[in-house]
Amino acid sequence: MDDWSNLLPGMALWALALYLPLSVPLGRFEAALAEGPLGEGLRQIALLVSSLLLAGAVGGATQLGLSWALSPSWAASLGLMAVLSAAFWTLASRRGD
Repeated sequence: MDDWSNLLPGMALWALALYLPLSVPLGRFEAALAEGPLGEGLRQIALLVSSLLLAGAVGGATQLGLSWALSPSWAASLGLMAVLSAAFWTLASRRGD
């Protein structure tokens, strides 16, 4: 695979689809940052950079693994289905409240 730009949409979709499971370790990291010596601005920057790196790494690994097993287009389609199903379940759970 010579052109990595074909994987970028799938990576973004998988990063978005896996946002909630990724928020647990990021919450612990945020709590650890709050106890540290950094100022508020630096804490926000550190949290933003770590969030983007973690989401990109997990989204990229998922996309690469599924692209290897299926194909890049199928892996991106599964990422889109994961995002849409998460949105559906979120809306459905709010309607029950």
